[in-house]
Amino acid sequence: MLDSEDRKAASPGVHLWLVLWKASHALREVAHESIASLGMCLSDFAVLEALLHKGPLAVNEIGRKVMLTSGSITTAVDRLERRGLVERRALENDRRARMVHLTGTGRALIRKLFAAHERDMGQAAAHLTAREIAALTRGLRTLGQAAEAMTNATRRRKSV
Repeated sequence: MLDSEDRKAASPGVHLWLVLWKASHALREVAHESIASLGMCLSDFAVLEALLHKGPLAVNEIGRKVMLTSGSITTAVDRLERRGLVERRALENDRRARMVHLTGTGRALIRKLFAAHERDMGQAAAHLTAREIAALTRGLRTLGQAAEAMTNATRRRKSV
């Protein structure tokens, strides 16, 4: 970490990264504690939340949305299926493809858990105005897209 003198001399990009890193870490801790207090691990919560808000999804699609590897997402879906919270169903037009659906029990549980999590995250953001949240969201989305484009360009150059 940079001390205060080095931080003052750091470029705006480095300073932004440090502030974002610290804020992200603090907010992630709030989220982890919120989800843990609900009796669920982060990956299971993320899968249920994705299905609640996006509807039935293929396992690999869920993995991309919640940023889990193929092995981790399969394990999470298996665990949720054993608990009766999700079920895999074959597509009518392609019996080989399987979609993950919330069960009635899973839908009721994630609605309840998400409401509590939404309250906790709202409290974490309560020090910002609605305008600040909107501006921060726009700026972070733009930053994320630009950083992703840089990463993809670098990967393309390395693969050539």
